[in-house]
Amino acid sequence: MDLSRTPEALDRTAPASVPFRTVLLSMVLLWGTYFFLISIRSFILDLDMQIDMAVRRGLVTIAGIGLTIALWALLRLVDRHALWVKIGAASLFAIPVAIGIGQINQFAFQDIQQELEQRFAEERGFRFDDQGNLLYDLPEGIRVEAPGPDGSGRPQVSESLIIAPAELREDSWKAVLEIALGRYFLLLAWASTYFALLAGVQARAAERREQQFRSAAKAAELRSLRYQVNPHFLFNTLNSLSALVMTGKADRAERMIQTISRFYRHSLADEPTSDVYLKDEFDLQRLYLDIEAVRFPERLSCVFDLPTELEKARVPGMILQPLVENSVKYAVSAVSRPITITVSAREEFDRLVVTVSDNGPGVPDAAKHGFGIGLANVRDRLEARFGADIGFSSTPVPGGYQTEIRIPLSRPAQH
Repeated sequence: MDLSRTPEALDRTAPASVPFRTVLLSMVLLWGTYFFLISIRSFILDLDMQIDMAVRRGLVTIAGIGLTIALWALLRLVDRHALWVKIGAASLFAIPVAIGIGQINQFAFQDIQQELEQRFAEERGFRFDDQGNLLYDLPEGIRVEAPGPDGSGRPQVSESLIIAPAELREDSWKAVLEIALGRYFLLLAWASTYFALLAGVQARAAERREQQFRSAAKAAELRSLRYQVNPHFLFNTLNSLSALVMTGKADRAERMIQTISRFYRHSLADEPTSDVYLKDEFDLQRLYLDIEAVRFPERLSCVFDLPTELEKARVPGMILQPLVENSVKYAVSAVSRPITITVSAREEFDRLVVTVSDNGPGVPDAAKHGFGIGLANVRDRLEARFGADIGFSSTPVPGGYQTEIRIPLSRPAQH
């Protein structure tokens, strides 16, 4: 038995996750789109230092991808949790990541910002003092009152006007937070994409597990139905053997024991859920009829008709056993005249048609209950193996009884 196919083993499979290659591709697409849109905006606004800004923007983009990978590593911790937990985790974990991206952005563009401010000041006649204030020197003779440098609030006369005070530390943080706010929603957009990808992967994994469970259940059903055949056959053959011994037919009993041994060596060699070649199935039924021929040497004859091109067709193992047994029980045993059991196969429209027939009296009403159990087993096994794509009929015909099986024709691949 393949333990890897049991429901317990299937339930312990590794949790579904989005491949890293897919995750990385989603990050590159997101940040690549950001880089492209910001670059287009910069070009349209005709900002200065386009090349220097593009280089720094590229560095920020690479850093953004790296920090998004860190966010992904955190989000993987909640892959198997409920959606509201994932949303909460993404909202929380994205905050420090967004702030980190904001700081990197601020640092990357700081020197360019200063250079642009310096150009702006020079073009308009402004200047920066040692404290970083942007000043405008008043024309000669014009003075203004400004707060004293000692912080006392007492005004003093100044020849320069402060256009923009120096940036304070809290102002720098405000700029970082403003950038981080935009990146925060960008990260949430990526997290939503990641969760959508994860949901798709988990759905496909659930479908695969469901299919595996179905396959395991189907294999168990096939195995159970196949095992029902062996006790039934053994019961019949032991009864036959007992009858031979009790009637003093030791030679026949010995031959039957040897044939039974060959039969079981042949039948037990195959996995109960596997298919066998039609030739092997026919050979198995020959062995069985050889066993029964020991009981009925004058009354039982058999005919096997298997075209060479169908010898490699695949059928469930021992699928013909109950049908042949029924012919022996309800045809050969029921009458005293010679009976011929015919087992044949043919191909019709890419389907395999296998027929078991006899020229006996048909099925007497008193035997229909036991007769139907074997037929139900065959039908159930065929439906478990092929689904609804089968044909199965069992009915009296002029001059005897016939059971016909129609299944998809399956041959080994030609090389």
